[in-house]
Amino acid sequence: MLKSIVSLLTLASVAFAAPSASLEKRLEFSGPHPPGFNITSFGILGTGCPPGTTYYSLNANKTDTMVTFNEFFSEAGPGISASKNRKACQLTFGVNVPAGFTFGVATVDYRGYYQLDSKVTASQQSIYYFQGQVVQATARSTLTGPVDGNYYTFRDAFDLAHTVTSPCGSDTVFNINSDIRVSNSANTKASGYFFMDSILVGVSGLLH
Repeated sequence: MLKSIVSLLTLASVAFAAPSASLEKRLEFSGPHPPGFNITSFGILGTGCPPGTTYYSLNANKTDTMVTFNEFFSEAGPGISASKNRKACQLTFGVNVPAGFTFGVATVDYRGYYQLDSKVTASQQSIYYFQGQVVQATARSTLTGPVDGNYYTFRDAFDLAHTVTSPCGSDTVFNINSDIRVSNSANTKASGYFFMDSILVGVSGLLH
């Protein structure tokens, strides 16, 4: 049976604006795609992505989606409410999978900005799964201060043969549940800030 493995990639955008034609030109995919393979819907929900604060665009082939955030940040420090220590956002993709094909997560890249005082930590965790499937994949990255402002890129990479894959030849829903946290528990007088900028999710087919 033919098998297509889908690679999810990310690319951050520095500007917080609605997608434009110039952004569409950056949504490129590599490798062949089987006829009928595409993203059919997109949904987003969470404390890090309230209505009106997240923008996305879909390329002409419906295989790449750029998601840009302007409220997906967490922070900690004196006078900052504990409710701001953690923010979460769930991305949901409806995917049309042609007969004889399946796909799974290869890599996902995240990019943003952080500033941490001494002993303050920031972490980002994502859970990947298909609707109705028991198997999940989890990846976590951590940063520790002091850092006087810097950009970051996280890559979640998976062994395609032993991780989450979609049902074969069946339309499905793929979910990315991501949360970001800042903790100053080791230095309660210190502060920290952690911001998720944007993500490009794209599919790249491999036949075998």
